[in-house]
This record gives sequence, C-alpha cells and structure tokens, in this order.
Amino acid sequence: MKCRSLIIMLIATLTTGVCRAQNPQTAQTPQTAIAEDFKPSTFNQPGQEYPQVNSQRYVRFRIKAPQADSVRVSLGLGGRGGTILTKGPDGYFTGTTEGPMDEGFHYYHLTIDGGVFNDPGALNFYGSTRWESGIEIPAHDQDFYALKDVPHGNVQGILFPSKSTNTSRRAFVYTPPGYGKDRSKRYPVLYLQHGWGEDETAWSNQGHANLIMDNLIAEGKIKPFIIVMTYGMTNEIKMGPGALRNFKIEPFQTVLTDELIPYVDANFNTIADKAHRAMAGLSMGGMETHTITLGKPDVFDYYALLSGGVYQPDELKDKPKPRLIFLSCGSRERPDGVKNAAAALKQAGYNAVSYVSENTAHEFLTWRRSLHELAPLLFVN
Repeated sequence: MKCRSLIIMLIATLTTGVCRAQNPQTAQTPQTAIAEDFKPSTFNQPGQEYPQVNSQRYVRFRIKAPQADSVRVSLGLGGRGGTILTKGPDGYFTGTTEGPMDEGFHYYHLTIDGGVFNDPGALNFYGSTRWESGIEIPAHDQDFYALKDVPHGNVQGILFPSKSTNTSRRAFVYTPPGYGKDRSKRYPVLYLQHGWGEDETAWSNQGHANLIMDNLIAEGKIKPFIIVMTYGMTNEIKMGPGALRNFKIEPFQTVLTDELIPYVDANFNTIADKAHRAMAGLSMGGMETHTITLGKPDVFDYYALLSGGVYQPDELKDKPKPRLIFLSCGSRERPDGVKNAAAALKQAGYNAVSYVSENTAHEFLTWRRSLHELAPLLFVN
C-alpha cells in the first residue's frame, strides 16, 4: 500500500514537473525588447545554427518544411502548450518563445502537420520514453558542470549477465581520474538511477554527472568514488503514459542487488561493503532508491532521493541506521515536504540533509545541483 501511494504521488509530481520545466522562469511585459544576441544552443548538431538562445533565455527556432502547413515546438507557452512557428516564402518556419525559459536542460519536439518529429538541428537525448530533441539554457551557476581543463575520469559502457531477466544488461560506469594506475587502490561506489522515461545514458548526457565529479575532485571537495548507472526497468511493462502505475520494483531490485553489484565488485576496484556503498535516484529512480534501501538495509549506507519522495522515521524504525539520508527537490516542486521530512528525521536521530534548488522544477538543473550538493557528503564519516 505504501509503495502504491508513493507511485501515485510520484505520478502527480512528474505530471506537474514536466509542465513546469517548460514554463518561462519570469514573465516579460509586451514592451520588453527581445535582445538580438541569439547564439546556437550548445546541444545543436554539428554546424547547425538553430535552435538559438539569447542572453534573456528566449529560444528561437528555424525549421525547413516547405510542404508543411503548420509547425509547433513543444517548448514554450505559445498556442496550445508550445511555440507556434510562422512560415516564410523560403519554406522555413521561424518563431521565438513568448518568454524566457528556465535555466538548464529541456527536452522538446516538433509537431509538423500533426506528426511528431525531432528537430534536425538539435542533438537527441533519451527521455519521455523516446529519443527527444534537447536544448541547454545557460545557467548562472553552470560553472560546476562545465567542461574544464582538469583531469577527467572515464565513463565506460559495460554488459553484465542477468540470469533473472535471461539477458545481458547494460550499465555505464564512471571511474575517477587516475583510476587503475594503482591497482591496490579501491573506491566507494554510488549507484545512481535515472527517472521515468529515461535510461542509463541520462546522468552522463543530460546530467553531466562525470563533469560534476571531475570538477569537484579537481577542487579537492570530494573523496573520489565510482558511479554506476544502469537501466531501472526490466521491460516487463509496456512503456508509455500511465505505465508507471503498473511498475514493479522487485525485479529491478534483483538485477541491482543480486547481479549488478556483485559484477561491479568483481570487475572494478571497489570497496565491497555497505559502508562504502550509496544509492541515489531522481524521480522514479528516487522511488526505486526508497524501496530498495528499505528492503535491503544491509546493502547501502547512504540514501539519496532527488525529487523522488521522502523517508519517514517510522519506516526506518528497527532497521540499521544509514550514515546519511539526503532529500532534495526544486523550489517549484514540494520544498516544504522535503525540509519537513529532513527535520523529522533529524529529530529522530538520523543524519538527514535537505537541499532545495532555487527557481527550478522537476528538471535536470535541479538534479545536477542536487548531485553537486550530495557528492561531498558521501563516504566521509
């Protein structure tokens, strides 16, 4: 019953969050002039000029579709939940969002004469249960996930055997700079889960988890550790709207705790014990983290829910006390719930930390910032 209630609450959060992630951050009056300093998005295909973003966080699109009658972009507020583009005599559809977009990463797609397509000018990212176009709105604090001239770790894909699903499954593993030079050196591990409709590529591609880690390590702010990112579904349900209601975590729990963790410990230089193992997840990944850490309290010693619900003292009662419980969300989600839950956990004697990302909703800037706040708290006590 508790699991079903958590799923229902998460569905409501996801539904609200997706809409908010595409809303302008601040309203602009009709008299405000749009600055004509547009530059190509950093997530454009090589050599493509559009979409473009200006210093006020407006986005401009230009799509060639000479045989089409209508083109709408899902990003923005214009028309029925998007930005309607206007056709010119040259066959190009052009338009600008009615207001500035939230900072950070956003998925979007095109609707051309009723059909859904990706923007040929933008890179694609797996989200919303499909490959979607992506755009990056420069954030005022983007330095912490920027690509810098510092030592870099490695993100490698692995295939691990899964008897429970009768297949080989994929995971991505981040190893910190210098990993492997000293074969006797071993590292703690964070198992980091993606959200609903995403996959094991999300935290590296959309989340820049590797760059966040590289920068924190270069600044001497964290103890280096490994991050493992795998697909959080077992493909037992049909993907699509409403499918989350039928999602069962138990098969994935088996994959994670009985198959992936032993494989990682056998093939990487890990410290293979509970005290050096953490689990965190965003949104649906937070729901998975919540259930698995409660069900397997002997596996992980650090718990983190990023826009993925909270822990209550009663459900932790009579279980081994974790070294850290980290709860976070965007300020446009349910910040009071996160803060109050952390306060209740502290009162009950737990090392609980809450973090609220300002001016963000259910979106990747919230989760990038959350990882940046979480990482220095891991494996330090």
